[in-house]
Amino acid sequence: MSALTLDQANRVIDAVLRRAAEIDCRPLSVIVVEPGCKVKAFQKGDGSSMIRFEMAYGKAYAALALGRSSKLVRVRAEERPIFMRYLMSASGEQIFAEGGGLQIRNLEGEVIGAVGVTGDTEDRDEELAAHGIHSAGLKTDADFEGMGRHAGVRLSNR
Repeated sequence: MSALTLDQANRVIDAVLRRAAEIDCRPLSVIVVEPGCKVKAFQKGDGSSMIRFEMAYGKAYAALALGRSSKLVRVRAEERPIFMRYLMSASGEQIFAEGGGLQIRNLEGEVIGAVGVTGDTEDRDEELAAHGIHSAGLKTDADFEGMGRHAGVRLSNR
């Protein structure tokens, strides 16, 4: 298993913030975590509001904890609220079921971490997360769609 490096984490964050400036996003905060949701790197953009660290962390935590994007975690919460309420409670309320959190995979498809982006719309946050991952030469779950559940790739709640 390869490890996520600090250089890769910083490249993800830099790419997200650069792209956000290019497309005139609201102020963002971005976190990259290792497996176990241990913080590797974090940046809070100028003008970013309070508790953005917690929101970005919660999105990354959701992606790792449930093995899918945090946007799909939100869909699962809508479909199965009692189940998700239990998981949120069991996690110490660390899961934030809102789009912007994606697992980070190496070139072989292993999960080596996650990114959480917060500050703009759910769709934009998630789009920027994918952009950052790809800009660092890494992969998202969608890049391994053909591997399916046997490789832990979930692109839907089915």
